[in-house]
Amino acid sequence: MHRQGARARPRSVLLTTDTLGGVWSHALELARALRESGIDVVLAAMGRQPTAEQEGEVRAIGGLDFHAAPYALPWMEDPWDDIARAGDWLLELTETSGAEVAHLSEPVFAALPWRVPTIAVGHSCVLSWYEAVRGESAPPEWERYRTAMTAGFLAAGAVAAPSRSMLAALARHYGVRGGSVVPNGRDPARYVPAPKDPVIFTAGRLWDPAKNLALLVEVAGELPWPVYAAGDVSGPDGGGSPDPGCVRLLGMLGPDAMTEQLARSAVYALPARYEPFGLTVLEAALAGCALVLGDIPSLRELWDAVAIFVPPDEPETLRAAIDALVHDQGLRQRLAMRARRRALGFSPARMAGGYLDLYDRLLSGRTAARSAEVPTCAS
Repeated sequence: MHRQGARARPRSVLLTTDTLGGVWSHALELARALRESGIDVVLAAMGRQPTAEQEGEVRAIGGLDFHAAPYALPWMEDPWDDIARAGDWLLELTETSGAEVAHLSEPVFAALPWRVPTIAVGHSCVLSWYEAVRGESAPPEWERYRTAMTAGFLAAGAVAAPSRSMLAALARHYGVRGGSVVPNGRDPARYVPAPKDPVIFTAGRLWDPAKNLALLVEVAGELPWPVYAAGDVSGPDGGGSPDPGCVRLLGMLGPDAMTEQLARSAVYALPARYEPFGLTVLEAALAGCALVLGDIPSLRELWDAVAIFVPPDEPETLRAAIDALVHDQGLRQRLAMRARRRALGFSPARMAGGYLDLYDRLLSGRTAARSAEVPTCAS
């Protein structure tokens, strides 16, 4: 039993991730920062087998106890048998590794019979995706997902999200009360601005209509600079991205190639319909790109006053915003400088500090863990 008020930092943490999107980059950054704080990390990855490049990223951190299994994720088609098997796998990993906290990037797993405190992190969710992207509630076939997510959040010792907007969505859809905002972080040393090319760049899951590649496709042929896009064009369940038109697809870029592309791109455009945090936006800001973003609550929350915002359904507004940046170097440079200054506040150390505080609260038995909030924006 930990003494009330004493620092109760765990020696080891189980951290779950998936290999399919931004949660992978987030988890590696967090794992690195936790390792630097003297905490052992058991990293458990699901979704699909990691690529050789991803395995190289893990090795580069050093000291991680890494495990991977291609279990389906809760948002995939008919995942529930895999979810049950993955749950048994995670419980066994925790027992054999001696991890003292389970940090769960898929909240459904928090409903398992854990013997250690749990944190359920809502990085995104299907119900809020439907609300933002389709403009309607998720259809009835997602009711089991809703039930499983609700059970996980209610069972967790603490709940966190990377933005206030995402935490509000968790409250709206799953009845989360309290909770913590712990913004994501990226190492600024990786993202050093370089002399800029006349290029408009975007990146992410190009098959996901939340990223709104279709809007960039619609205006790309009218822009004076080329538009490049990096990322998956085919979803794990067979969905595909729109016809790219004049957008030049670069495919999946590894970490080094992505860093180089961001460093050389003058403008980063993400007219997103849904983005709970936007890790690529943070990377672009650190790399000195001027930002053109979808005018949605989460991106406003994080980047207000340092980016140009456009409604996700207005191609002419997007075209005019990018055109203004293309023809006004001073505006581009001012916005890029302001965005980078804002981005420097979202550091890995700050992110790890937010989660370490939650671990401490859980292990020392303080019930305030569910309502503690880490401020979102750096001053």
